[in-house]
Amino acid sequence: MMDKRNFDAALDADNPLKTLTRAQFAALGGDAVAYVRPVYGTVLATLIHDAEFDAATQYQLVMSADGTPLMVSDTRDAVNEWLGDQSIGLATLH
Repeated sequence: MMDKRNFDAALDADNPLKTLTRAQFAALGGDAVAYVRPVYGTVLATLIHDAEFDAATQYQLVMSADGTPLMVSDTRDAVNEWLGDQSIGLATLH
């Protein structure tokens, strides 16, 4: 009898998306795929140079598959509202 945990682990290991390089992932979706990443203001300041961010605040950063910042917010609700108006697929990170 196969344990469900072993079955799920086998599926994850066989998932070809787990082995994509950054360039391959970006080529999949280009500007049509994005992901949301929580980051502190100190990290945002290194990514977006023409804006000021509070170092201690955690922001929600929406990035395209190629790593281009698309949108920054201090709430997940604002991100969800913005994504609802876009033609972008949201990828989940693990």
